[in-house]
Amino acid sequence: MWRLGVKIMAGNDGPLSEAGPALHRELALLVQSGLTPLAAIQAATIRPAEYMRKVDQYGSIEPGKVADLLILDANPLADIANTKRISAVVLGGTLVHKTSH
Repeated sequence: MWRLGVKIMAGNDGPLSEAGPALHRELALLVQSGLTPLAAIQAATIRPAEYMRKVDQYGSIEPGKVADLLILDANPLADIANTKRISAVVLGGTLVHKTSH
């Protein structure tokens, strides 16, 4: 479906405590199913913002948008598993977690 232009959106309806690990598994499964790593990342970022009609606030990194970010130690475009290599978490522009290396 994705190859034919259908927009894919990642999501989770499980417990909030499991949302992060579940999303990482979902991204890996999307890539395993044929999406590129970029398309899988878009399924978890810009696609939900488009669906919610909130691209003016979420889905990409731009001035004026909500700054919810994962800072990674490795490129997820090279290997989608790198989304698990989290160096820092920023929510609403505030650093809420940083790993020590």
